[in-house]
Amino acid sequence: PISKPPPRGNPVIMSLFSDADHAGNLLTRRSHTGLLIYLNNAIIDWYSKGQATVESSTFGSETIALRTGIDKVQALRYKLYMMGIPIEGSTNIFCDNKTVCDTARKPDARLNKKHNAINFHRIREAVAAKWCRVAYEPGATNLADFFTKILSTIKRKTFLHQLLR
Repeated sequence: PISKPPPRGNPVIMSLFSDADHAGNLLTRRSHTGLLIYLNNAIIDWYSKGQATVESSTFGSETIALRTGIDKVQALRYKLYMMGIPIEGSTNIFCDNKTVCDTARKPDARLNKKHNAINFHRIREAVAAKWCRVAYEPGATNLADFFTKILSTIKRKTFLHQLLR
C-alpha cells in the first residue's frame, strides 16, 4: 500500500513450526493442529486447536496444519509490514512430514482429493511468491509437537526448556 510507513529498526527473521496429530481424538478421530511462530528467537504466537474435518491420512492432516500456519504467518507479515518492521527474507516453515514438505516445494505436483488440493494450492502459492520456504524438521525436534501430542515427562521438559530459553 502507498500509506505504509518506512522501515524502522533491524530486520527480523520469522519462523514457523507446524505439526498435526492425525486422528488424535479417539472419540471423533479428528486431528489436532499445533503451530509455533518465532520472531528472531522469541515466541510471539502459538496455536493449538482441533481440525474441523476428519482426515483419512496423515498427509491431509499435516497439509491442513501447514495451510493454517501459512494463513497466520501471512497475516502477521502484513501487520509487521504496516508497522514498519522489516522482515528479512522468506519465513522459514518447519514441518515433520517429508511428503508434505516435498510436495510444497515441487511446482508440478498434483493432488486428487479436492480439499487437499485447495490447501496444497494455497501452500504452493505462498512458496511460489517466495515469502515462505518449507523445510523438513524431524518430529523429535519439532517444537510444535508440544501442542499436538501427549509427550513423556522427559520429552515435555526438554521441549519446555527449548521453548523458554
